[in-house]
Order: sequence, then C-alpha cells, then structure tokens
Amino acid sequence: MFGSEIAPFEILKHYWLIFPVGIIAALIATPIFRKLAFKYGILDMPNTTVKTHKEPTAYLGGLGILCGTIAGLVVGIILLFNRIGHTAIPGSFQSCNFDHGPAFLIIATGIGAIIACIVGLLDDIYDLKPGMKFAGQAISALPLIIAGIRPDLQTVCHYLTGWDMPNWIEIILTAPITLFFILAATNSLNLLDGLDGLCGGVTAIITVAFFVFAWSLASWNHNAIGDTVRIIVSLALVGGVLGFLPFNYPPAKIFMGDAGSMLLGYISGALMIMFADAPGRWTVGAIIIFGLPIMDTATALIRRYVNKKPLFLSDRGHIYDQLVDRGISKIKTVKICYLLSVIYAIAGLSMSVVRLCHSLVAFILIFSISFYIVKLGGFLQIPEKKEQ
Repeated sequence: MFGSEIAPFEILKHYWLIFPVGIIAALIATPIFRKLAFKYGILDMPNTTVKTHKEPTAYLGGLGILCGTIAGLVVGIILLFNRIGHTAIPGSFQSCNFDHGPAFLIIATGIGAIIACIVGLLDDIYDLKPGMKFAGQAISALPLIIAGIRPDLQTVCHYLTGWDMPNWIEIILTAPITLFFILAATNSLNLLDGLDGLCGGVTAIITVAFFVFAWSLASWNHNAIGDTVRIIVSLALVGGVLGFLPFNYPPAKIFMGDAGSMLLGYISGALMIMFADAPGRWTVGAIIIFGLPIMDTATALIRRYVNKKPLFLSDRGHIYDQLVDRGISKIKTVKICYLLSVIYAIAGLSMSVVRLCHSLVAFILIFSISFYIVKLGGFLQIPEKKEQ
C-alpha cells in the first residue's frame, strides 16, 4: 500500500501536530457554543416524527467542529511556512496538476468550509428553503473551483486519446463535476445526521481512511502539492470531529446541526475531488470510502420514489431509522453504522493495491452487493402498519 519513494514516517513527522491541535480546539470550543446555544435559544426541539430525542438539545456543535478544523488548517499552514526553502514533503512542487501552492489551496478549502458552515447555521436558525440551501452550498464550492482544485481530466484525456486538452476546456468541464461532488457529499452527510454520534463518528472513520489514503499516495511522491494539501486537510478535519464527538455521543449534550453536517460534507467532498487529481484507482477508492453516506442517501431516495412519496420530504426511511424501527437500540444502530463505515473504508483503502480495471470491477460489485442487501432486507418498503 505504501510506496518506496518516501518513508511513511518521514512524511508524518512534519504534520502530526495538526491532529492534537484540532482535537484540543474542538474540545474547548464545543462547550462554549453549547452554552451560547442555550443562552440564545438555538435548540433542537423534539417532535413525534423524525426527531426522537426527549429534551431540547443545543445546536451549534458544528461551530465547535469548525474551530477545531480551522485551527488544524492554520497549524498546517504555519508548518508549511516554517519549511520555506524546502518542499512541504520531499519532492518538487513543479509540474503538478494543481494551479497554486499548498498554502493557497488550504486557505481556499478553509474559506469554503466556513461558507458551508454558515449556510448550515442559517438553516439551523431560520430553516432555509431547499433552494436557498442548494444555492449556499454551491457558493461554498466556488473557492475550490477558483483555486483550481478539480478532477484531472487532462491526464484521462491524454491517456484515452493522446490529445492534450486546453486548460480552459478542462476548467469548463470540471467545474460542474466539482459542484456535483460538493452538493452530493454535503447533502449525504446532512441526511446521515439523525442519531446521536452517528454523523460525527462515521465522518471520523471516513476521514481517518482519507488520511491513510493521502499518506499512502504521498509515499509514492505522486504530487508534492496535492499530497501536502490532502494530508493537512484530512488531519485537521479528523481532529475537529474527534474533539466534538465526546459531546455528541449518546446521549448527546449538543448536536452538530446542519452547520456541522454541511461542513463535514463539504470537506469530505473536497477531499474526494483532491483524490481525483490521481485519476484511477485512487478516485474509485475515495468514493468507496464514502460508501455509507452514499448508500443511506440512495436508499432513502429510492424508497421514496418506489413508494411514490416526495423525494425531499423528511421521513424515517434512512437505513439507521429503519434499524431503530425494527427494535434495535439507538446505540447499537450507531455501532452497526460504524462497522459498516469501517468495512467501506477498508474496501476503499484496498483499491490502492489493485489495477484500475480491478478497482472498477470492485466498485461495481461492492455497491451492487450493498443494494442487493438493502433490497433483500426490505429497506425499500414501507410497512403497511406504518403507512396506515
């Protein structure tokens, strides 16, 4: 899995500080935002449909995650500047697929993360209409597009046709792809935020896998800029999430709200786009790592479609909701989802040791088997008793 170009611990020793800083910042910030949420009445009130908690619970946990993540990104940029005169990891910053240096790309990612978090916060407070949320999420993708964080279609085009695609054509073609990844990932994790500790824990597993993937790719010295940015962003996010999770694990003292889930979805989507800088098995592997949110969202949408229900109407059609409705406790359901996420993460990481054609076959098999299990388990059906 790890390459022979750069020793793995030679890479890690430069960036390990990002992780504890992110955790500590989130651990400090989250209780503060919890107090502010109660002071200003920014609370999630229980109801009899999709919200099953019994007591009013503070929102604003997403701001705690944001503080941890941004603190990690800032430390990462400082570490970069402290290595002026040297590359951020061994290798050259020249002849790469990113248009700017690593600090610029990290800042662009951080700006987009702040925008996504603000959009989610406004939704938590004012309950934005779907169109406004989508517009806000689209705006959060602009820093990535402007910074040039996009899939590498140039390599794909040259490999398939031998033609060197002009840069302006690549920008036009990749901007919608970047936007799609951000919207899809943001809303997938937003929909997964339905049980205490679920979205945060699953994202932590996904991000740890992203970090291992980035670490592995860097050991091959694939792209000095891209490798550096992927490592710093993934370490910062996993630190921010793990610093928040103790307050959100059942029974939750604070919810991340849409501010948190949109933030996590945005950065997860950004990381998947960054792995598309290495088109092929790395891109396929990154998508498989994100498999549980993809499966949960697809299950909910397909279930609503086949049962002729509004696609964007909240219900208890998600995989985790259906497990709870079948008598499995909430804590066990969260642990089951953690296990499923670990399985997807291991499957995605294994793509680093296979050829592209094999990774594509594995991708089709993994999601085909997943959908077969979902269908076999009756997760696409609405029980008659519930329908009545």
